[in-house]
Amino acid sequence: MRKSIIKYILFITALTGASLSCKVTKPFQDAGTVTNDLYRGQNSTDTTTIATLPWGSLFADTILNGLIKEGLYNNLDLKTAIQKIAEAQAALGQASGALLPSLSGNATVTRSKQSAASLNLPAGYSVNASTTSYQLGLSSSWEADIWGKLGSAKKAAYANLLQSDAAKRAVQTQLIADIANNYYNLLALDKQLEITNQAVQFRIKDVETMKALKEGDVVTGAAVVQSEANRYAAEVAIPDIKRSIRETENAIDLLLGRPPGVVNRAKLDDQKPVSNLQTGIPSQLLQNRPDIQQAQYAFRAAFENTNQARTYFYPALTITAAGGFSNLTLKDFFVNSIFYNIAAGLTQPIFNHGINKARLKTAQAQQMEALNNFQQTLLVAGQEVSNALYAYQTGIEKDTARTKEIEALTKSVDYTEQLLRYSSATNYNDVLIAEQSLLAARISGINDRLQQLQAIVNLYRALGGGWR
Repeated sequence: MRKSIIKYILFITALTGASLSCKVTKPFQDAGTVTNDLYRGQNSTDTTTIATLPWGSLFADTILNGLIKEGLYNNLDLKTAIQKIAEAQAALGQASGALLPSLSGNATVTRSKQSAASLNLPAGYSVNASTTSYQLGLSSSWEADIWGKLGSAKKAAYANLLQSDAAKRAVQTQLIADIANNYYNLLALDKQLEITNQAVQFRIKDVETMKALKEGDVVTGAAVVQSEANRYAAEVAIPDIKRSIRETENAIDLLLGRPPGVVNRAKLDDQKPVSNLQTGIPSQLLQNRPDIQQAQYAFRAAFENTNQARTYFYPALTITAAGGFSNLTLKDFFVNSIFYNIAAGLTQPIFNHGINKARLKTAQAQQMEALNNFQQTLLVAGQEVSNALYAYQTGIEKDTARTKEIEALTKSVDYTEQLLRYSSATNYNDVLIAEQSLLAARISGINDRLQQLQAIVNLYRALGGGWR
């Protein structure tokens, strides 16, 4: 009879919960996103994108690939992101366990003593009544998820797990980009140092030339002094370049998770970047960019937290059960000593509606914050793609003009030096201006090359490449 009543109660409870939970919690729907025109000036319908390329295929430099491998293995930020995934997995397991009944075992020994007063005995009587009881049993408790509170908590925990996985992939894509950008910057600095050292050697020769010309009364002592100053102006730039090289090496070492030291590298002139930079279509960012996926999952977790907050306005049904053996003697402990009980209770909030309302408003506000963050992340992604693509295009556009500029300035230096030696049609100031302009143009040419290389890296990361 009792078993039939219990089964009936559980059946009605489950049926009621199934019919009402859909009214309390809401099914998740993806946030409406508009990806049109995210890539400024790009209207291609071709879905081919460099984001799907493995990073080892994007970089032809084997030394750079080796550094990236080392960074992926040793970088501490990436290791921390992996631990965040483990934390989220544990939280999901905890949320899943809340849907199941708990089961606990207990063993107790109780000794009680009563005085004569507690037994209402006449004055003058003395008694020392004491008893010892032994109990061994199991107890269980289960909260029926009538309104979907526990289910929403589990969904939120799962979204957090996916979010942590996306965050790890975002760290990886950024790490690859940081290593590559610093590596190319290091190669550019090496090239700047090489050109500056060459300029110093040329200007040392200029000083010797000016001294010889002074002896021949072709130039004055002022020209000799100016040539010496020109030499020192080139030399003084070398320590700053060396300092930048050292700092860039240290930055790469930090990304690789190792102490500061020399970084092995190739040369800037040996770099052969990919030229076919296909971007695909903007909507592919939703599948390719880990940070966008991270923002999506954060919004989903916030949505489920809002669902969970709604359920606090409704009663909670908890079913408890206990059973085992209880006796006053150990000798007959398992003889006629079985006990059990089962209870079901409803808890309806009455005077804490203010807390529940505040909890719901907080969850709703956090949900809107997550939605805004997701939309902002998408816009930033479009901006980064547009900027990187245009940086590459303008870098290419400068190639022809920069090459012609360097050729013209090289001729200018040669012409002015010849005129200075063999005629009075010019002076050393003209030579000085020409040499300084040539050095600046060659440095700018290095920066143009660096701009192209780093634009490819930034475009690759902006499109979501690097985690495959």
